[in-house]
Amino acid sequence: MARNLLGRYIWLVDTIKRYGSITRKQIDEAWKRSIYSEGDPLPRRTFYNYRMAIEELFNITIVYNPTDNSYSLGDDNAMEAGITDWLLNSAAMTNMLSDSRDVADKIILEEVPSAREYLPPIVNALRDGRVVVMDYQPYTRQTPHRGIVLHPYFLKIFRQRWYVTGLNVGDNKIKTYALDRIVKMRVGEDRYAIPDYFDASAYFRDSYGIVFNQGEVKDVLLRVDSRQAKYLRALPLHHSQRETLSDGYSLFSYRIKISYDFVQELLSYGSAVTVVRPPELRAMVVTSLKAALDNYEK
Repeated sequence: MARNLLGRYIWLVDTIKRYGSITRKQIDEAWKRSIYSEGDPLPRRTFYNYRMAIEELFNITIVYNPTDNSYSLGDDNAMEAGITDWLLNSAAMTNMLSDSRDVADKIILEEVPSAREYLPPIVNALRDGRVVVMDYQPYTRQTPHRGIVLHPYFLKIFRQRWYVTGLNVGDNKIKTYALDRIVKMRVGEDRYAIPDYFDASAYFRDSYGIVFNQGEVKDVLLRVDSRQAKYLRALPLHHSQRETLSDGYSLFSYRIKISYDFVQELLSYGSAVTVVRPPELRAMVVTSLKAALDNYEK
């Protein structure tokens, strides 16, 4: 019964979240269909222990309503707190897929670069304040950089890839590394401390994705057709995104630093997105479009 306790906690939270309000009988029925049961209901004492553990680990309260003998997630839960929400979503998806092996041939998953080998030791290095020594091979080099000494400051996931940002001791610069490009790594014995002035949440605040630059923050305005606007509403390009509706199109505004990756993202939308301002961003997009057209005309 002690096997995969974390998965069981996640299962219980996810089940209550999906129902909104659920009785013990409904929990038992769902439990009997889950991968954690052998067809038996969830014992009352076990249910109580799981509730206590969930509140301690995730700060999520499972509330009992005596009027209809139901359970729901409390209003004071931490479901929207970054890492907790991400963990719950990821684990809930894992549970769902594990419980769907009978239709595995009908579920097609996207292949993504793996970070499993180096993510746990970097998390441990962050926790213990220990340096990381690694060999790293970017796509721009044929041979890896060897013996990089890094003080990890924070981890970030972007487009299903994990990145670590920290101080490159040799260069005395803050740099970002993709975990799937690490060739070899070990956690050293030397310790470090993140400077008090460094704010991880602010580091990429004005940037797109994981590209940091020292450029100025610009007011960007995009004209987006009505179809593409629906996608940007569902998945904003940047946290500063604001929308103004117009006749047949939308205007999306941003406060963001212009980078190569941001330009490439805009180009990927083709004619559905037009840069209104600033002029330098329009020029960068136009130059890229002309270069692409030249490739075909040649």
